[in-house]
Amino acid sequence: MVNLWAKLAAGDSDYYVLLISTFLSLAGTVWVLKTNWKYYGRLYAIAALAGTVICALFVGLGYYEFDALLIPVLKLPVFLLLTLFPFYVLFGVKYSPKPWPWKIPFYWGIVHIGVFFETMLVQFTEIIEFKSKWDIWDSYTWWWIFLLVFEYVGGLCVPEQYRKPLDKQLFHFGKVGWLVLHFILILTIFMAGYYVGKVT
Repeated sequence: MVNLWAKLAAGDSDYYVLLISTFLSLAGTVWVLKTNWKYYGRLYAIAALAGTVICALFVGLGYYEFDALLIPVLKLPVFLLLTLFPFYVLFGVKYSPKPWPWKIPFYWGIVHIGVFFETMLVQFTEIIEFKSKWDIWDSYTWWWIFLLVFEYVGGLCVPEQYRKPLDKQLFHFGKVGWLVLHFILILTIFMAGYYVGKVT
């Protein structure tokens, strides 16, 4: 803890990024949990445990490592694993459209936002470093797997009356959801192209 305060006092931007990300994702997690603590709390616990185990496994296999940690526990960003990934899961389960074909564009936007910020962390901070066995496409794949698996798990944990699925009409051509999704996709695909061009 002393080391953390020293880093913050020294103006180390990586630690400010970690703190702000943790507080924002914690606030978002609590916001969704307030819908129903029992059902979303159970989903939160499963997602937090699964995310931590998967991350620990990948770090152990040498796929990536974290060079900046708020508290160096098991070489993992524990606070983010207990807030950020569960928030993504809880948000997705609560608001994803009811028909499965319309869940895909919904999660497409979420995955691209997550991978975009992960790419920014890799490029501009020392928080996370990919090793030779891992690249951004591996992350992209695992974001999809993680969120879609928990969409199914969420359907088992959270009754319909505690979910607020977006109307599929929002994702029709020219509607708000369609516009937001395409803005996210165009921006993030452009940035992905820039990233690939820079590292190759």
